[in-house]
Amino acid sequence: MSTVLVTGSAGFIGGYVVKELLDDGHSVVGIDNYSKYGPVRRSYDDHPSYRFIEGDARDVGLLTGELAECDHFIAGAALIGGISYFHTYPYDLLATNERITASSCDAAIKAHEQGRLEKVTYLSSSMVFESADTWPSHEGQEHEVPPPVSSYGFQKLAVEYFARAAFDQYGLPFTIVRPFNCVGIGERRALGDVEILSGNVSLAMSHVVPDLVQKVLKGQDPLHILGDGTQVRHYTYGADLAEGIVAAMEHPDALNEDFNLSTAESTTVLELAQAIWLAIKGPDVPFHWVSDPPFQHDVNRRVPSTEKAKRILGYEATTSLERILQDVVPWIEKAVADGTI
Repeated sequence: MSTVLVTGSAGFIGGYVVKELLDDGHSVVGIDNYSKYGPVRRSYDDHPSYRFIEGDARDVGLLTGELAECDHFIAGAALIGGISYFHTYPYDLLATNERITASSCDAAIKAHEQGRLEKVTYLSSSMVFESADTWPSHEGQEHEVPPPVSSYGFQKLAVEYFARAAFDQYGLPFTIVRPFNCVGIGERRALGDVEILSGNVSLAMSHVVPDLVQKVLKGQDPLHILGDGTQVRHYTYGADLAEGIVAAMEHPDALNEDFNLSTAESTTVLELAQAIWLAIKGPDVPFHWVSDPPFQHDVNRRVPSTEKAKRILGYEATTSLERILQDVVPWIEKAVADGTI
């Protein structure tokens, strides 16, 4: 099996990715500077095939040294948060993530030239399709529509340009993966989150699932929803996404390709809110809701084509929203009680 460097290994998606790699038999080196959540503990911290380094993905020397002993590099480090996060920190997200991406490519180019590093798997985002006006969004549509309006979406598109430019000039092999609306356990209040008042509940994350869950748990009635509830999303379980990311890293036919990784199931925000209400309150408590003004960059539809990942990787995200909520609701309930959300 391979030795894999994962940057952003202590993050939300990173935690799922490291576990999937270890379960597949890979050796993993994780790098994270704990900038989002602060120090966190993971179930695999003491795994014999896992080594963690507290460090910054902008440190080219650190990355170059570690990549010299690695076969694969999953470049996942980034400043990222809910919708309020990238409205609050538009410059910081753009500037920091550009530096992370450039440093990651600089180090990977050197490591590939030295002969061991096989490929970089870059984590992009569904936000590259922010300006889409037809759906589903297929791989390649990011070049057919106007660029993203938000600085976060624009920078994620830049990640893909970095990947292709490093290949064109230096022959650095790549795979690009675009997660859609990751949902799971392990997400918590970020250190830099700004409090957002939604009705009588103060939020800190503005990721729709944990925000709606905590509002219902705290007794909000009617439930406040950002926007009119018609926004369409594809809520994809973190473990499913990790499976797709690792499949894209491993599969020989993924070389120099890009993939949308997502459930094929469309869900409106209102349908999500009703599902969460039912999961917590049960069928005997009537559901009431009101609409709050949406954020500027809250796109109305984010619908992926999932055909390419299924055809080439044999990958499908199969965990239903109902099953996701069975895991996520109790975890968020404990996190709310513990004050971590």
